[in-house]
Amino acid sequence: MRPFLSAVILTLVLLLVLAGCTAPGPGPLNNSATLPPGSHQKGVDSPVPMIDGNQVRTVHVDDIDIAYRESGQGKPLILITGYGATMDLWPPGVIANLSANHRVIVFDNRGMGNTTASGKPFSIGLFADDTAGLMDALNISRADLLGWSMGADIAQELALRHPGKVDHLVLYAGSAGGNESIPASPAVMGQLTNTSGSAREQGERLFTALFPAGWLRSHPDPRTYFPIPTESSPAESYIRQVDAISSWNGTYSRLPGIRSPTMVLTGTEDVISVPANAFVIGGRIPGAWVIQVPGGGHGMMYQYPEEFGKTVTFFLDQA
Repeated sequence: MRPFLSAVILTLVLLLVLAGCTAPGPGPLNNSATLPPGSHQKGVDSPVPMIDGNQVRTVHVDDIDIAYRESGQGKPLILITGYGATMDLWPPGVIANLSANHRVIVFDNRGMGNTTASGKPFSIGLFADDTAGLMDALNISRADLLGWSMGADIAQELALRHPGKVDHLVLYAGSAGGNESIPASPAVMGQLTNTSGSAREQGERLFTALFPAGWLRSHPDPRTYFPIPTESSPAESYIRQVDAISSWNGTYSRLPGIRSPTMVLTGTEDVISVPANAFVIGGRIPGAWVIQVPGGGHGMMYQYPEEFGKTVTFFLDQA
């Protein structure tokens, strides 16, 4: 099983780490936005709280209510987030850059944040179908996609299961899954799974896996580059996402079937989804770009939001 701890670090530990910082920051995590199952009628687009000044709405898809928000105008661009993450964790600078010329849509995956769940077993394929259903509910026939970490896995499945819906495809910090996935080193896996010490010590240890050590030393306060989470998710959903990732057989043998223009992004210092995974994916998708960002870690979009946004925008602007 490939490493997938990027966002659980942020949602379960980061707030405790931030609580130890001396600079003043926002208040505690707000749980009041969680929506009870069945709280929205099928097909009804309903408003819930604001994130970054943009209203969060929900729409019924299949057997769940998906929470989403939009920024900007233009060609649709759908961002798919990773394991344990919610839509409030996308860097505001990246959203601002991408939404300058695109209709950017972010959302909470099934069971996370303000999106409800059902009894269906979680799977990467189901998450891909959920995303396709969200597009249908928003009357989007075709869109560009950007997936981060587990979101890159979902994006691959979406491009294979619903090829007519995907124009440009951006796969960031993902892998092909299965036996072809290249795991993190035993040392990094030990670092990620080490639960000894205080919550702050655990958070600091895990943060060093998300970001290169030198970069962290020059950016000691996470609140200068990382958004404070405003959503919460049930513990059960994390477990069910782990099951989805564990049972995913990957896309390696099917990747040549992707016909969407594809860019695979990796940071040269990503120790969670190691850069070699990008070359595995890029070598299997016809005509794919493989872009390495010098000094970038698994969280490179937080390190270099402007450069990240410009790189993605440049690729999306290609015919």
